[in-house]
Amino acid sequence: MAFDVAAARAQFPALDRRVGARPAVYLDGPGGTQVPRPVIAAMSGVLEAGASNVGGRFAASRYSDEVVAAARAACADLFGAAGPEEIAFGQNMTSITLAVSRAVGRTWAPGDEVVVSRLDHDANVWPWVMAAAEHGAVVRYADFEPELGCELRRDHVEAVLSERTRLVALTHASNAVGTVVDVAGIVAAAHGAGALAYVDAVHHTPHGLVDVAATACDFLVASAYKFFGPHTGVLYGRHQLLAELDAVRIRPAPSVPPGKWETGTQSFESLAGVTAAVDYLASLGSGNTRRERLASAWTAIGAHEAGLAQRFLDGVGAIDGVRLYGRPGVQGRVPTFAVAVDGIGPSDAAAAMGDQGVFVWSGDYYAVEVMQRLGVSDSGGLLRIGFVHYSTPAEVDVALAALERLAAGRSLGDLPVP
Repeated sequence: MAFDVAAARAQFPALDRRVGARPAVYLDGPGGTQVPRPVIAAMSGVLEAGASNVGGRFAASRYSDEVVAAARAACADLFGAAGPEEIAFGQNMTSITLAVSRAVGRTWAPGDEVVVSRLDHDANVWPWVMAAAEHGAVVRYADFEPELGCELRRDHVEAVLSERTRLVALTHASNAVGTVVDVAGIVAAAHGAGALAYVDAVHHTPHGLVDVAATACDFLVASAYKFFGPHTGVLYGRHQLLAELDAVRIRPAPSVPPGKWETGTQSFESLAGVTAAVDYLASLGSGNTRRERLASAWTAIGAHEAGLAQRFLDGVGAIDGVRLYGRPGVQGRVPTFAVAVDGIGPSDAAAAMGDQGVFVWSGDYYAVEVMQRLGVSDSGGLLRIGFVHYSTPAEVDVALAALERLAAGRSLGDLPVP
């Protein structure tokens, strides 16, 4: 099915923002997407209805129970989990990973090993480094190849596996350079060494179907504010592991999953927004079940985003003075691009674009290892331009025009209007 970007954009009131006389161009999706009207309505609806804490024997509490159950069911469909009992929530992906790393780290002995990827966001690197230090484990880094599309290959991981490896932490897609990783292959390698696999799917989830059954990962985390929802983190874990591991919790907290993994009272309005975000995505596809509709939606979204990515790649390759990091083609990447512009630092470039209503990020985007490996940490990192399903070809052209003018040392005051 063809993707109707105009109809999708009509669902997002934030896209009506203007900066001076210009319409805003949101190319900051890798740092957080905007939310559609159904998400806003769902969140305000909970606040208007009046939600009480869960577990009570009265109507407002039962309402909150229903909100939580609906969010678990929605995210189980989103990830392809066996059921809602494999889904837990937290403030964000980082806090969830810190908690899980503490629990998993307790099972390690001195001399055990954990493998982390240099391609990942620091939220899936540093928690494991800290857990290793606490328990006397050794950290091994799986490298990637900057000159070959910034790929993290299975053999890169296998090179640092051993009989002492207890966990492999990897990304599904790089939030810095857009590379998509062979998750199933690396998970298989981890399991072959007797290790668990913990997948950061924060950056992949807005762009493609997540399938925990197909990849056979043990844990997977995402953040709803990256897939058009509110600021809530989502954890998938194999139920047996969630049950067996000793979660960090206070005494009155549930002792069984998934509740044992959720610290304190959750934001019920946010969980309603998570459900609405999943349902919004499903509404972009077709099928008899929500999972089928999600798969269909991402097929259409993927084709639309591939067209945007190709348009950007064709244009950026023709601009003198702009260097692209990562894969030079559409295959094996999401439409997230890291570039350097000759003669201007990434922060100044982002500020100049922002002044004209073109919103992009600069710096390391918490991808500390990536920037160190690329050798750009000391120069301020890179400029990141990201497209999502509500982005348009005209917005790609605006980004390219801005890069061309920056590289030529020209003013951005005459940028085209998308």
